[in-house]
Amino acid sequence: MNWLINSFEKFDDKIAIIHNNISYTYKDLSINIQNIKLNIIQDKISQGDVVSIIDDYSFNSISLLLALYQNKNIIVPIASNIESEIKNKIEESFSNKVIKIINNKFDIQDYKVRNTHKMIKSLQDSNNSGLILFSSGSTGKPKAMIHNFDKLVNHYQNKKEKSMNMILFLMFDHIGGLNTLLNILSMGATMIIPPNRNADDICKIIQDYKIRILPSSPTFLNLILMSKAYEKYDLKSLRMITYGTETMPESLLLRLKEIFPKTKLLQTFGTSETGIASTSSKSSNSTYMKLDDANLDYKIVDNELWLKSKTQVMGYLNSSMDSFTDDGWFKTGDLVEVIDDGYIKIIGRNKEVINVGGEKVLPNEVESVILSMSEIDDVMVYGQSNIITGQTVVCDVVFNIDINTKEAKKLIRKFCKNKLDNYKIPTKVNIVNRTNFSSRFKKIRR
Repeated sequence: MNWLINSFEKFDDKIAIIHNNISYTYKDLSINIQNIKLNIIQDKISQGDVVSIIDDYSFNSISLLLALYQNKNIIVPIASNIESEIKNKIEESFSNKVIKIINNKFDIQDYKVRNTHKMIKSLQDSNNSGLILFSSGSTGKPKAMIHNFDKLVNHYQNKKEKSMNMILFLMFDHIGGLNTLLNILSMGATMIIPPNRNADDICKIIQDYKIRILPSSPTFLNLILMSKAYEKYDLKSLRMITYGTETMPESLLLRLKEIFPKTKLLQTFGTSETGIASTSSKSSNSTYMKLDDANLDYKIVDNELWLKSKTQVMGYLNSSMDSFTDDGWFKTGDLVEVIDDGYIKIIGRNKEVINVGGEKVLPNEVESVILSMSEIDDVMVYGQSNIITGQTVVCDVVFNIDINTKEAKKLIRKFCKNKLDNYKIPTKVNIVNRTNFSSRFKKIRR
């Protein structure tokens, strides 16, 4: 029995999971893990099998994840409901077993695999568990990333025990979500699994369970502001809001600080390739941060952040390793700005830079200016082909007033005139009901 599951004996009658208003103790969790090993895994799943779990967070999916981890399997969590996406991920991960959890029952299916991958075989030969995660695919085909799961889990060892309620917001197949899960389990804290991820229900959970930490994304935090759910519920228990997965517009951060003046706002940073880093923000109203992690090194090359960590992936199963250097540095694609005291600011993604006649435009800079307009609730900026300048700046905007497209363009261009260089000001404005974002609450630019 490994250290993580062994620690559940110490936590015993403490509440581990609350889901659908049912509470499960660490003792319940430990018993369920053993039952799954005896009744599900023992006769049907061999050590080293690659197993896809089709589910989001639940008492049984978490128990299954831990039982497979203990059985030295390579685990592929898939939280999608889209059949084509599920099928692609099963195949791209070389899964030979698929488990669907339906009405608390485990449906196990064999899946034919013609071959395997050398990195999967390496984990099997070394008797290590594995974890396969997929990139969001917002800029292309999702990449299948394989981790040594033993090494990743051991990163959470020796955490201090804490009694607190935390919400599992980020998804079951997201590195940030698994980071929250493993942090909670290693500390003996309590996780609250939300019934869904809309702003109203999340705020109700914060009120009802006196949640102290909310891990989130800028897109979702803006949805809370747009819905005004923060006015409907008592959120005074929140001590910290952490945000990551995408760049935070400075104007949005300032609005959040006005609404949550006593709550610490902490920028987190991590990638599926290198894991989640320990960070510290310069202040709650600053987008500058430090990477304070003994297990991670970083450097900046041509304004791009490069990382090397002790918990980084073994590699990609379905893509080249072009994002990695020969000596192990991961080129994140994140563009950064550095100030003298060691703080850095993520200013955008290199794949999202708009090239207007040779001039570079960062969407986040334009979004931050437009989002500071009182008439606007949300905005997404992206580039569009232009026969003269190569690209031009376009924005999709959610207004909180009645306005037509012609008036909207005039209003935005006038507001931006003395705040942005002319080539950065949108030449086209689309009025939308909501901006385009993924199930992970991350903007998807056209």
